[in-house]
Amino acid sequence: MEDKKAKQVTVQISIDEQTAQGIYANMAVVQHSASEFIVDFIFINPGQPMSKVRSRVIMSPDHAKRLHKVLGENLNLYEKQFGEIKIFEMPKPEPTVQ
Repeated sequence: MEDKKAKQVTVQISIDEQTAQGIYANMAVVQHSASEFIVDFIFINPGQPMSKVRSRVIMSPDHAKRLHKVLGENLNLYEKQFGEIKIFEMPKPEPTVQ
């Protein structure tokens, strides 16, 4: 039986200057259906009751699983290099979508 290994593919990726600047978010809201995951990235400014979604990423369930895996791997590498990331309990806002 032939060994079915994944072939390595090289992909060239470009990024425009505005996108390369990035967008800061300190909250994410995740939703899902049978066919997709939706992640809304939000910046909540302390003391202001209104916030806006800064970016929305929609992905398939298999891509969400890949993101979960690679994010976990990178968090482990980060903590090995810089120490444990401490999570401080904060009041959990109840987002209302308008």
